[in-house]
Amino acid sequence: QVQLVEFGGGLVQSGGSLRLSCAASGRTSSIYYMGWFRQAPGKEREFVAAITWSGVNTYYADSVKGRFTISRDNAKNTVYLQMNSLKPEDTAVYYCAAGRGSRLYADYDYWGQGTQVTVSS
Repeated sequence: QVQLVEFGGGLVQSGGSLRLSCAASGRTSSIYYMGWFRQAPGKEREFVAAITWSGVNTYYADSVKGRFTISRDNAKNTVYLQMNSLKPEDTAVYYCAAGRGSRLYADYDYWGQGTQVTVSS
């Protein structure tokens, strides 16, 4: 099993920044990708960004490319999502995930509890 704990959500004004963190513990040897997904009220959960466990490759949704950066700290087994130039449409619950895939929800086996990000206009 893998446990994921997220930190860093909150309320920010449009154009502001937030950094989310996700600490992984447990059987981390089974992880190939770490990802971030988000879910806004009334919408399906959508892919935001992903990074290989090695940290070499990163992937982004078109909607966040150039504004968000995913990274990881190998020593701390922690993944970060730096979110800049935030927009009201970025408002959602953000979930950290770990698993076998890159962009597909179904390829992730473990999920964090979610953290709320609210961007005011």
